Amino acid sequence: MPVTHTNERPGTRAVLRHYHMSASKARLVLDLVRGKDVTSALEILAGTPREAASVVAKVLGSAVANAVNNDGQVQEELYITSAFADEGATAKRFRPRARGRAGRIRKRSCHVTIIVARMGEPELARLRAARSTEVASRSRRVAGSRRRADQQSHAHKREVVREEAAAEATAAEEQALLTGEVSPDEIDATDADAATDAEAATDAEDAAPESSDAAPASDAGNETDDEPTPATPVADESGEETTD
Repeated sequence: MPVTHTNERPGTRAVLRHYHMSASKARLVLDLVRGKDVTSALEILAGTPREAASVVAKVLGSAVANAVNNDGQVQEELYITSAFADEGATAKRFRPRARGRAGRIRKRSCHVTIIVARMGEPELARLRAARSTEVASRSRRVAGSRRRADQQSHAHKREVVREEAAAEATAAEEQALLTGEVSPDEIDATDADAATDAEAATDAEDAAPESSDAAPASDAGNETDDEPTPATPVADESGEETTD
């Protein structure tokens, strides 16, 4: 059965050799982006807190640049076909330990390889549909946030205008007091009259239904009491009827 060797895999590659990191640490990050499109892979690497994420992002950027500049590919149509880390040379160091012994220190290194290639037409169609849906959803969210921001701005402007009008009225009253055009008693009387008028208007509104209901009853009582009683004819001795 024929086997495709690492150096025979199709696509455009970039290799980082002898980086001072163990291959196991680099593989943890490479497993996150293997098989992803380039845009999604860069977003994943940007949100990964591991040290190897920045290194893998640089190698991926180099592979994409090789594909765009050397092979004439489009960056948005590329995806990661292969991503692996091989062990490099290990430097041996020693540390003195108790009783004349020595502790071994292994300083490992690795070779990081990333291969990118163009996606097929079905994958490209699905990717374009997903991106168009995401763009439409983002546009709706942005429009909604802008609308809410405009409403808040208009409400703030109205509040500022009301505060400025109140401040101008207060300043005008203070200026009138300073110049002697209006006395404090007159200002207090004006405020008291305004308050009294407001209370009177409120009382009138509250009492209006009661007076309208009570008026017909009083009129009916007056008509009953004041109605004249018809005179009763009385006959005198002569036989002629007289009325009192």
